[in-house]
Amino acid sequence: MKLGIIFSALAIAGASLTAPAQAQSSYPSRPIKLVVPFPPGGTTDVLARTIADPLGKLLKQTVVVENRNGAAGRIGSEYVIRADPDGYTLGIATVSSHAVTPVVYDNISYDVTRDLAPITKLASVPNVLTIGPKVPASDMASFVKLLKDKPNVYTYGSAGAGSEANMMGELFKLSTGTEMMHVPYRGSSPALQDALGGQIAAVFDNLPSSLPFIRSGDLKALAVAYPQRLNALPDVPTFAEVGLPDVNDASWFGLVAPRNTPPAVVEQIYQAVAQVLAMPDVKEKLAGFSAVPVGNPPAEFAEQLKAEIDKQRATAKRAHISLK
Repeated sequence: MKLGIIFSALAIAGASLTAPAQAQSSYPSRPIKLVVPFPPGGTTDVLARTIADPLGKLLKQTVVVENRNGAAGRIGSEYVIRADPDGYTLGIATVSSHAVTPVVYDNISYDVTRDLAPITKLASVPNVLTIGPKVPASDMASFVKLLKDKPNVYTYGSAGAGSEANMMGELFKLSTGTEMMHVPYRGSSPALQDALGGQIAAVFDNLPSSLPFIRSGDLKALAVAYPQRLNALPDVPTFAEVGLPDVNDASWFGLVAPRNTPPAVVEQIYQAVAQVLAMPDVKEKLAGFSAVPVGNPPAEFAEQLKAEIDKQRATAKRAHISLK
């Protein structure tokens, strides 16, 4: 009888030990939610939808894109952080929502590096500085001279207070020793329209939304933030080429999961996403909005995320940016 009890206890213990492994090996067994912290139609949303369908086919489950926008990306970020760490809720991370917002807003209740499990950097996208047709400058040198000759006369627009573009503008000012007033907009589109109309002088922006205006000649690109010149704009120098290496950082988009998501699940998602990013049709779609696929390992992306947060924190401190 005692022997039977011992065998029963061992069987129960064995079942409890193998249950998590079995649960992970059966992942995914239901649809996966991919949370975008911004509205539909923007670069972040388009990128998410570009990878969702092929990722779902690889994992043999539907990947549903869900937009939870608002509060500079906080609503979407908090939703992912509070989700069950089971691999069925993933989030798109951006420089604005996951590196800038946490350091410029006073009332953030979470820590990105503590509360999220980085999976991979999905893609990088160049940033660009453009000026309107009424600005009397032909290149970066003449624009910087103009700003130094007339401090705080000219203005620049961004997609919003505390956005990545706002931080880029402030870093530009710090790096060049110039003064421009910042005009925050709700998105880059109205900022670009006001630059066209002469209401503001310049716009810091992701390249995809600015590129049509540059190609049409309505706005002039002074520099792009990217490691090398772009095929789409071969005559436009990088910020590094014009002596501003600190401003030469591209935007990026990553994939994250809630903290404590099983490492095996994180690895499985990473491997699947890496395959998706290597697909020729996905590369072609990403290239359509100037995005370059990355797909690096979780540990490497975690280091890059931390470095980005540290850089944005330093810029916010130097520029005295603090929002409520």
